[in-house]
Amino acid sequence: MMAIFIRGGRVIDPSQNLDEELEVLIEGDRIAALGRDLSPPPGAKIISAHGKIVAPGFIDMHVHLREPGYEHKETIATGTRAAAAGGFTSVVCMANTLPVADNVGVIAYIKEKARKEGMVRVYPVGAVSKGQEGEEMAEIGDLASAGVVALSDDGRPVMNSLVMRYALEYARMFNLPIISHCEDENLANGGVMHEGYMSTVLGLRGIPAAAEEVMVARDLILAEMTGGKIHLAHLSTAGSVRLLKEARSRGIRVSAEVTPHHLCLTDKMVETYDTNTKVNPPLRPDEHRQALVEALVQGIIEVIATDHAPHAQEEKEQEYDYAPFGISGLETAVPLVITCLVLPGQLSWSQMIRAWSTNPARILGIPGGTLAEGSVADVTIIDPDREKEVDSQKFYSKGRNTPLTGWKLKGWPAVTIVGGKVVMEEGQVLE
Repeated sequence: MMAIFIRGGRVIDPSQNLDEELEVLIEGDRIAALGRDLSPPPGAKIISAHGKIVAPGFIDMHVHLREPGYEHKETIATGTRAAAAGGFTSVVCMANTLPVADNVGVIAYIKEKARKEGMVRVYPVGAVSKGQEGEEMAEIGDLASAGVVALSDDGRPVMNSLVMRYALEYARMFNLPIISHCEDENLANGGVMHEGYMSTVLGLRGIPAAAEEVMVARDLILAEMTGGKIHLAHLSTAGSVRLLKEARSRGIRVSAEVTPHHLCLTDKMVETYDTNTKVNPPLRPDEHRQALVEALVQGIIEVIATDHAPHAQEEKEQEYDYAPFGISGLETAVPLVITCLVLPGQLSWSQMIRAWSTNPARILGIPGGTLAEGSVADVTIIDPDREKEVDSQKFYSKGRNTPLTGWKLKGWPAVTIVGGKVVMEEGQVLE
């Protein structure tokens, strides 16, 4: 593996409070040196990063790779190529596969498949409950031994509070966080978008904000009771932010994430009846979006995660009521956040990088999140000036389900380096 020398980039590494023009030398799979006036060793690959942002590799801690069982939507091969194209060096894949990742065999399959066919690091999540049915705990000790980095029934909530209590207690023994899909299914009541003015105008059944907030409150209470680690997935409401802020002030072991689409889009987009706007939790009105942005800026919400949810085209080409929830987000997430929040000055580069790299690595206890000498050579390089129109037909992902087709976004990833190997350059994934 040849050495890589990154020259002239603006290195932003929140883990070291760095924001300055530096050279980065990679030897093997490690960061060998970071500093000014470094010289490349003979034969090194030179990457010119003048005018670009050099950051610790981005980690997406909420991705649906679909394999095994739903390979018509996505595979580990296609999903990790989409991740590399999107600037991500690691992805954390959810357990709602078929069969469900609730046992050692499925986890071993995912890890082996990722080793053979993956382009980025893949970290599997084990299910909280057997079959994701919410009634009986999965074998958490076995899943921990198999190498899961968290537990989650995401895609479905754990409605049974006793099961969630026991899961938090058992997971605590292995220092594993539980990633909670916060939704009261009874309150959601088959809704397809946010309950409010727009749902009334459009004649679509709504999902009230309370459907999320009730479960956020329950899980925070249970986390406090058990001392377990809870990570709140895809928060979408101002009320959830208030509950989270209060819980963190009391020292509850809680972290949370927000998606790019909840940070940048609102329920007004649903007026076209484009099923690519149908997500769970649903897009909310602007006051909720603004509360999420403010919470991210303040560090109350610590992570940005895509909730990449690819679907086959024919599945989304149904009436709004019947189409599945989800956006294919890996390849547009970074420029969407940069265009909507970073370039307008609402979110700093450092805050964005912390939320997409340093914090996910810390919360999950996985390698990465830093460019410190000796650390793993996972690097994301972003070109803030590169503007491109979103064309879902050119996605590496099998999922073309995005409401952003035709949008002009700025700030696309230019290079993705995983373990000292360049896996994407100028938008092209390198096999």
